Amino acid sequence: MDYTTQMDAARKNIITPEMEEVAAKEKMDVEVLRDLIAKGQVIIPANKNHKVLDPNGIGSALRTKINVNLGTSRDWTDLDMEMEKVKSAVDMGAEAIMDLSSSGDTQKFRRKLTAECPATIGTVPIYDAVVYYHKALKEITAKEWLDIVRMHAEDGVDFMTIHCGVNKETARHFRQDKRLMNIVSRGGSIIYAWMEMTGNENPFYEYYDEVLDICREYDVTMSLGDACRPGCLKDASDVSQIQELITLGELTRRAWEKDVQVMIEGPGHMPLDQIKANMEIQKTICKGAPFYVLGPLVTDIAPGYDHITSAIGGAIAATYGASFLCYVTPAEHLRLPDLNDVKEGIIASKIAAHAADIAKGLPGARDWDDEMAAARRALDWEKTFELSIDPEKARRYRAEAAPEKEDTCSMCGNFCAVKNMNKILDGEIVSIFDE
Repeated sequence: MDYTTQMDAARKNIITPEMEEVAAKEKMDVEVLRDLIAKGQVIIPANKNHKVLDPNGIGSALRTKINVNLGTSRDWTDLDMEMEKVKSAVDMGAEAIMDLSSSGDTQKFRRKLTAECPATIGTVPIYDAVVYYHKALKEITAKEWLDIVRMHAEDGVDFMTIHCGVNKETARHFRQDKRLMNIVSRGGSIIYAWMEMTGNENPFYEYYDEVLDICREYDVTMSLGDACRPGCLKDASDVSQIQELITLGELTRRAWEKDVQVMIEGPGHMPLDQIKANMEIQKTICKGAPFYVLGPLVTDIAPGYDHITSAIGGAIAATYGASFLCYVTPAEHLRLPDLNDVKEGIIASKIAAHAADIAKGLPGARDWDDEMAAARRALDWEKTFELSIDPEKARRYRAEAAPEKEDTCSMCGNFCAVKNMNKILDGEIVSIFDE
């Protein structure tokens, strides 16, 4: 190949096969797409070793994509169950799977993903280093941290979340400006603890050029992790969050200088009225690099319903610039999600993404809704089920409360406005009560 990364190709005016596929999916001129990739405003995560990848583009000019977090934990190491979740997520249209495994044979699972799964695959090497080396956190060396990054790249992952921005300066602000919830990022808390125990600089910040060299070699997209994302509403938009974002803006520039694709991770828990401003700040500081948001969750009081609090925030965030939504399940803050939790989280995130695409005015985004409206007007129940974001649930709900008459539902019966308007506009008699 005459290029190293998708960004390198775009800057050399080379149209890659991945660009062709993404342009076709987005119904976009491939030259327009190439230009956005060259500027860093669109990414196509596509590790050269992920041979079964069905590529997708991420950027605010494209359809909003969703990511599904999966993986084993110390209390749940069933790899077969996690693969079942992966299959279910892909079948439901998730564009990306992020393996957050923190126990068991993590490399086996990771390699299985990149060998079999067509979705974009992401990982957090910081978690895996702790599992892989199986020794005291403070004993892990800077070289060992970087070796795990290379291992993940060789295994074929398309993007890695690496918490490069929580450096000594950010840590100083964090200590000075006390938080209610401290650091809630797992990777961020691990690297912060390592820095405190060793007295050393964050190795991913100190040796950032070496990290970029690995990413460039395999075309791994950098997902610049936000270690200081707010974990509750009170901590949103504080000094630590903004200080880290400024650092991430500088790291974005350095990545682009090496033709490495970048996206920026964002909040977190955040009051609804702060979301738009945060999207604008990110776009300004990070020069339009795609924004990958974890929610945002717009209230802290809904354990068991955080897929809803997340979908509310995600829809607003994507409307104003976020391009990649990390799903949140009803199990968030409570347990590892089961299959049904995964489904609920995906559906909620897909609704948020679709709502945002309509609000952004993306060409064709509302076509699906217009088809649904036409099916409802015609009282075509079968077509309504087919067009539903969750056909199985829609079909089951109607079957569980079958109406007396097939052309209505059990809620309205003969009071059905749609049925009665169809009749009166066709010149027929409307009778509310059967005669």
